[in-house]
Amino acid sequence: MNDLLIISFRTVFLYVLILIILRIMGKREVGELGVIDVVVFVFMAEVAAFALDSPDKDLIQSVIPMLILLVIQVVSSYFSMRSKRFRDIVDGEPTLIIRHGKIIEHEMRKQRYNLDDLFQQLREQQIGSVHEVSFAYLEPSGNLSVFKHDSIQPVLSLISDGVIQGKHLELIDKTEEWLLEELLNLGINDVEQIFYCSFENDGLKFQLKESYQ
Repeated sequence: MNDLLIISFRTVFLYVLILIILRIMGKREVGELGVIDVVVFVFMAEVAAFALDSPDKDLIQSVIPMLILLVIQVVSSYFSMRSKRFRDIVDGEPTLIIRHGKIIEHEMRKQRYNLDDLFQQLREQQIGSVHEVSFAYLEPSGNLSVFKHDSIQPVLSLISDGVIQGKHLELIDKTEEWLLEELLNLGINDVEQIFYCSFENDGLKFQLKESYQ
């Protein structure tokens, strides 16, 4: 009976604690969770299970690991906000899977993404043929982003957090020299000033970092 009361109390306590931790971690859809988020959730579930399976152990032995996991997640989120390179290392980048109706086989193999997965996700978006697709990106979350017509181009960041995205420049057949020249024409002589820049409607759209506004 004593163990039952302890387990009941711990269940309620851990439920509230995990809710608080998830609120602190911020709002993200399940499909948008990053690698670190998933690792933290898995570890947290294991720690909570240990606390409920071992009522004879001090509860603090489970609370401390959860708080450490929270700190890890908050710190990693901070670095993710501050550094595009850190985000790419941890979460990865979107992978171009289809370009102008042609499947990029080597990228699919690199991502261990097979044709059945591709065709299923295309069907889910009511797309019957690969040849209807202008661009399709496999997102870090595993979702497939599809653009059917050349007139509707995917939003590609040419500069993110002050860092030029060379791969995206290649996709629109532009060079870094072209980008720097265009920015100079707009009065920007240092890419470090730019928080975000994209190429839309045959022109550059950008937003300066708050410290330069």
